[in-house]
Amino acid sequence: MSNQEPSESEACCTPLVREPLTEDWAGDLSRMFKALGDPVRLRLLSLVASHEGGEACVCDISDSFDLSQPTISHHLKVLRQAGLLDCERRGTWVYYWVIPAALQQLSAVLLVEGTSVSVADACAEVTA
Repeated sequence: MSNQEPSESEACCTPLVREPLTEDWAGDLSRMFKALGDPVRLRLLSLVASHEGGEACVCDISDSFDLSQPTISHHLKVLRQAGLLDCERRGTWVYYWVIPAALQQLSAVLLVEGTSVSVADACAEVTA
């Protein structure tokens, strides 16, 4: 993700349906969406985000997958490089947490103004 963050007005007021994205912001968002395009990475992000305390040790989430530790580490690295996760080594383990601003950017750009769809309604429409 580039060091150039969208301005406050871009982040909260520029959904796709109203105004075209800038080239830089589109590049940053596409890296995040591309990282989430893999089901394993999407599940990893969900596991970390929903873990008690908002952070998870790699040892807590590895058992959720039938994948090798190097493969899980690769997927976590891709999520970090996309700016969706951050981490810290504590002893022999690495702890991960979601970067809230990244999720806010993703949701803000997809927001359709003037609609009031609940999460439950949106999920029901996708699975129907």
